[in-house]
Amino acid sequence: MKINKNIILISMLVFLAISFSFKETLTDNNIANINKISSTDKVAYFASGCFWCVEAIFESVEGVSEAVSGYAGGHTKNPTYQTIGTGRTGHAEAVAVYYNPEVVSFKILVDVFFGSHDPTTKNGQHPDYGSQYRSIAFYNTMDEKELINLAIEKLNKEVYNNKIVTEVYKHTVFYKAEDYHQDYERLNPYNSYVRNVSVPRLKRFKKKFPKLLKVSH
Repeated sequence: MKINKNIILISMLVFLAISFSFKETLTDNNIANINKISSTDKVAYFASGCFWCVEAIFESVEGVSEAVSGYAGGHTKNPTYQTIGTGRTGHAEAVAVYYNPEVVSFKILVDVFFGSHDPTTKNGQHPDYGSQYRSIAFYNTMDEKELINLAIEKLNKEVYNNKIVTEVYKHTVFYKAEDYHQDYERLNPYNSYVRNVSVPRLKRFKKKFPKLLKVSH
């Protein structure tokens, strides 16, 4: 039986498209614990120092399904913990925050972001310094960008005397960090950094925003 070459070519293209789509789905599923995330959740991205600390803070907020540690804001593909530490990839330690918009708004998440770190410290949050620890608020829409800029304007005027150095970027790509970084604070309670830096930072946030916390916290 004679087979049309065009049919073979089309079949191969369809197979490749399906394979690529399946691969992408697996990649997306690996971004977070899909058992905790709803299909109606939105995602916001923030960087404000060590992602062990930032992840734990956002996960304490009511309406947040999951916070995932990763890398964003850079110019290289597939960064790793080792490569971003050189400062040459442009990436910062960031978190992807999956949240229910019917419970917590993007504006509240922006308040959490600015209320849980020092946005006037360039390239660092004590005791961590380097471009990978800089302050960045990412936006997906122009409305989100406006909310971020309004928060900066208000805080610059009322609190920080125009000293905020937070960068505001359009979100492009988020790379999930290595598995051992996920839920690091919860899984490593006796780690010296966790005990002396992460936990005190989380406690300061909880004391400042008690009404935003989950009942479990």
